[in-house]
Amino acid sequence: MSFCLRLDSAETKSQSREGMMAKKPPKPAPRRIFQERLKSTALPLYFEGFLLVKRLEHQEYKHYWTELRGTTLFFYSDKKSTIYVDKLDIIDLTCLTDQNSTEKNCTKFTLVLPKEEVQLKTESTESGEEWRGFILTVTELSVPQHVSLLPGQVIRLHEVLEKERKRRIETERLPSTSLEKEKEPTEDYMDGLNPMPACFYTVSRKEATEMLEKNPSLGNMILRPGSDSRNYSITIRQEIDMPRIKHYKVMSLGENYTIELEKPVTLPSLFSVIDYFVKETRGNLRPFIYSANEILETKEFPLTSLK
Repeated sequence: MSFCLRLDSAETKSQSREGMMAKKPPKPAPRRIFQERLKSTALPLYFEGFLLVKRLEHQEYKHYWTELRGTTLFFYSDKKSTIYVDKLDIIDLTCLTDQNSTEKNCTKFTLVLPKEEVQLKTESTESGEEWRGFILTVTELSVPQHVSLLPGQVIRLHEVLEKERKRRIETERLPSTSLEKEKEPTEDYMDGLNPMPACFYTVSRKEATEMLEKNPSLGNMILRPGSDSRNYSITIRQEIDMPRIKHYKVMSLGENYTIELEKPVTLPSLFSVIDYFVKETRGNLRPFIYSANEILETKEFPLTSLK
């Protein structure tokens, strides 16, 4: 797909677009919701979305906004609730079995646990694959090979795998003092409150360009802060007739993100933004990810004044 985009060099919006955004009704700040949920769960957020759940005591499926934190599923009555109504520890998952479904665009599967079997149903086949992938990753501590996911989604599974391994190691080593217990949620808060794609770096446009030009084997797409520090930008390097650098603006609108293309595309998360670029270019765009030995050096990039 050939992108026709507005370059970051013109990172200004028309007044008519600003007027349209101003007319949108305000949404509740997600920061407060995440903070309250983290306080009650004290676990890092790995994945979230709507699930239909049927446990032994239920005759019918119940609709929940569900969060996977650590190896526990937390169920909320809706997306804005801060207190979960139920939870399910899946660390001892025996197996995940698929169920045949006559319904279109949905996935059904069963979580087989030592003491119960829980049936789950998703609202789309794509979200079903994502839930399967994340649940198996945190319970088996390995990324499953038999799930149909986009490259960007597979990258997220690997990120979650490393976070969960680290969390378990830290939990085993964590002293049982009250002081240390108070510190743990604070560290998890940054993980759960604002999880970011692996290709996000706090760099300027110039620094992002240099990173892509000097390390083409590591990927060709970087997500970075926008010029106003509220929105984001994507810098890509494509080789068609000759290497070309392009910059795309990603607007943060409430809980969604809009890529400013010729025809703007609105998506629910920054992960979805990255997946969109990967999918629409048929894998020609790949997230730029440093190796473990280079990450520390990368984090030292200052958040400079962006032009």
